Amino acid sequence: MFDFFFCVRAEIDLKKHANSLLKELFRKSIHMCTAFVPLMLHFAKYPVIILLSVVLAFYIVSEFLRMKGTEIPVISEITAAAARKRDENKFVLGPVTLVVGIISSALIWPEKAAAVGILALAFGDGLASLAGKAFGDIIIPFTNGKTAEGSLTCFFAIFCSSWFIYGNTFAAVVTACAGALIEVLPLRDFDNILIPVALGGIANILLPHI
Repeated sequence: MFDFFFCVRAEIDLKKHANSLLKELFRKSIHMCTAFVPLMLHFAKYPVIILLSVVLAFYIVSEFLRMKGTEIPVISEITAAAARKRDENKFVLGPVTLVVGIISSALIWPEKAAAVGILALAFGDGLASLAGKAFGDIIIPFTNGKTAEGSLTCFFAIFCSSWFIYGNTFAAVVTACAGALIEVLPLRDFDNILIPVALGGIANILLPHI
């Protein structure tokens, strides 16, 4: 009898983990789509920033309406599907900080430096969370459950994406180290702002010397 209940409990836990991983995959797929933003900014910087601002404003309004019980078709469904457990019955802040981080980096830094920061956000932060959920076993203390596997994934993802811009190994390593350090901090959704802005700043310092 004990073995039966143990097997049932294990199956329930496995289904919960699978559902959590699928939700994280969906959420981070949206996250990684921001990798296209630097290319769009290259061809039409201010129209893209205006478009992102309009999307951000629409999302904020739709979230306030959702909190009051008014569902916005498609938008509310996507938000519910992508929301983490900690965001249930709350304003889902992630998309706001994501867009604010991208816009801030694009406005503050030159094109290439901003691209480094935005790509680091898209791939470094996005893949770190997926790797942590899927393979993470070694929990890093004082990080709200972040894992060594996720941090290493973040480092290599940022190294690859920044090397694509720099074409320089040393600069890519420096940027990846900084990005992995920021990502591991327990900042919740606010790393979406800090990563592109901070790494864009580092890139702005490094690029003239490459």
